[in-house]
Amino acid sequence: MTSFHTSRRNFLKVTAAAGGGLVLGFNWSASEAAVDTAASAEAIVSAAPGAVAPGVNFNSYLSISPQGVITILSPNPEIGQGIKTAFPIIVAEELDADWKKVVVEQAPLDNKRFERQVAGGSGSIPHSWERLRKAGATARQMLVEAAAKRLNVPAAELTTDKGFVLHKASNRKLGYGELATDAGQLAVPTNVKLKDPKDFKLIGSTVKNVDNPGILTGKPLFGIDFYREGMLIAMLQRPAFGYKLKSSNMDAVKKMPGIVEVFSFDNNVAVVGKSTWQVKKAKDALKIEWERGEGIESTDDHNRLFKELLNSDKASVRRKDGDVEAAFKNAAKVVTAEYQCPFLPHSPLEPMNFFAHVREDGVELVGPTQTPDLAKNDTAKLLGISPDKVTVNLTRMGGGFGRRLKSDYVVEAVQVSRQVKAPVKLIWSREDDMTGGSYRPAVRYRFEAALDASGNMVGYKLRGVSINAGNPTREDNFPAGAVPNLLIDSVDHKSAITTGPWRAPITNFLAFAEQSFLDEVALAAGKDPVQFRLSLLDRAKATPTGAIKYDIDRMRGVIELAAEKSGWGKKKAAQGFSVYFSHRSYVAQVGEVVMKAGKPVVSKIYAAADCGVVINQSGAQQQIRGAIVDGLGHAMFGQMTFKDGVPQQKNFNDYRLIRLNEIPEIDVHFVQNTIDPTGLGEPALPPAGAALANALFKATGKRFRNQPFVAEDEAKGIL
Repeated sequence: MTSFHTSRRNFLKVTAAAGGGLVLGFNWSASEAAVDTAASAEAIVSAAPGAVAPGVNFNSYLSISPQGVITILSPNPEIGQGIKTAFPIIVAEELDADWKKVVVEQAPLDNKRFERQVAGGSGSIPHSWERLRKAGATARQMLVEAAAKRLNVPAAELTTDKGFVLHKASNRKLGYGELATDAGQLAVPTNVKLKDPKDFKLIGSTVKNVDNPGILTGKPLFGIDFYREGMLIAMLQRPAFGYKLKSSNMDAVKKMPGIVEVFSFDNNVAVVGKSTWQVKKAKDALKIEWERGEGIESTDDHNRLFKELLNSDKASVRRKDGDVEAAFKNAAKVVTAEYQCPFLPHSPLEPMNFFAHVREDGVELVGPTQTPDLAKNDTAKLLGISPDKVTVNLTRMGGGFGRRLKSDYVVEAVQVSRQVKAPVKLIWSREDDMTGGSYRPAVRYRFEAALDASGNMVGYKLRGVSINAGNPTREDNFPAGAVPNLLIDSVDHKSAITTGPWRAPITNFLAFAEQSFLDEVALAAGKDPVQFRLSLLDRAKATPTGAIKYDIDRMRGVIELAAEKSGWGKKKAAQGFSVYFSHRSYVAQVGEVVMKAGKPVVSKIYAAADCGVVINQSGAQQQIRGAIVDGLGHAMFGQMTFKDGVPQQKNFNDYRLIRLNEIPEIDVHFVQNTIDPTGLGEPALPPAGAALANALFKATGKRFRNQPFVAEDEAKGIL
């Protein structure tokens, strides 16, 4: 019998051929620009004559081998936002590289070589845009200077294209690989010329994600896939919020097959063993008695607190413009509405996990984290060692949405490894991830608008009350600056329930509330919702009140583009409008709802975005679409409730996510400009809920002010 190794795709081809019939070969990972693994690099250089020589490091981001293979390091964590592809695109653009000969590698945490190795706040590209361009341009200039010496011509006569330095006058050219060694000996230039955006060839094109081949063929890219010979598996049982460990049957569980150790720390019970299945069985066998502590709360308590806080006299004023009291006293009409959002888990497809090996000479960490430097420093602090003794290698993440900004699960892995004196991979189950994690804060808002006799909004009040949100408002966002009399304040209640950033923190719900309310005000004023917003922007530009911290023209641009592309007001479908500024970018959306069998169905979403220069059309389109799906799904279905501090939703059987057949068609458009790139991973989520809610109102005449919409009384019989 002959044994052989084959990929899953080849297996499908073989079995199809054995069964007869037509066999068609599909290469799903093929791309005009998709060389992305070390194996690919070996394939490139294997065709080159001579031995494979090491690459020449031009700077922290790139090296070029004599065979012409260009390796570009992507230092920031890849959380699904496409940064591992986008960063190298920027470097390769200024380098004038042949993308087919580019190998992309994930860089480890390195505080000396890289800055801001963080995935959060949609800030990676804005922070690194210029330094990445300079990295590529610097190497290109050094290659040109090396070619000028080799060809004995002035550098000014040389151009570059797809990995070659060209001397058009003599019809000669030299490959980057031929020049790499000589160029690497030159002094690094301090001033380099960056390309004019009109000359971009790679930036703004469609480039497939460099991890696509690995994802499609099941390569071990994610933290949950990481394996080290001899490592142990650990799982923890954590208390509900406000409880403490009293007793457990740890000794009995320790005797179960494959279990190495069972111990407690920080109110947790850790089970450590040789395999995931053995550890899970042992964890399920734990019988723990928890002691009730202080500050235990239920969702009913939160609803009562919201009512109290909305009328509290302890609110912190965030912004006050003009004479608000007089504006409301003299108003021809006052519009008031309240909106509420629940706690939400992050629910990444890949639950929390991390590998840690605490040794006498240092600590090795490997896994999915949005903040590797925090993981490093918190580990050093826990162990009382220098951060220099902690290394962090990054894996791809199966989602994070802000949850992996924290280091709690990393520190847990370190604590377990220290206790058992062995390498350990800590794994959270789905139930652990949903019940023991960090949630989006719960918030309630009260809005009030004062209209004059002509329907102009002359007064605006917003109070945000929250549980563990700090400041649940964004006091300088639109419509601030466009209303002459404005008051925004907030009150926060501290709870034992742990919270943290959730995709597009605060604005993920605030935008829904603000934009839904502006539609209610426009209706009361007898004005078209789009024109009502544009008139507010006109006022902000002509007679601004206080500071304006958003770009009026950019916001107007996306409003007009979304209205144009959606055929606003010209269709039979019920349309709802929304626009928001967050993470330095502007996104407007139009939701369309049609009635089917007496029930509203969201059929299409139009999105217009201004995020400056678009790096990768493929990645940018998917970021917008993914954020909209995320925003729609959670507005419709997402909710986490508590009873006596215990989360009531524990897995996807009782926590509703949007389903494939509920996702509408999404039509994405970008404002074309040469503004330096701004955020993109989060800005399309905030306006999604209001675009849907406003369209639902048009279709049904019912307002949806509380999320999730399916829990609203107004939803009965129609959703």
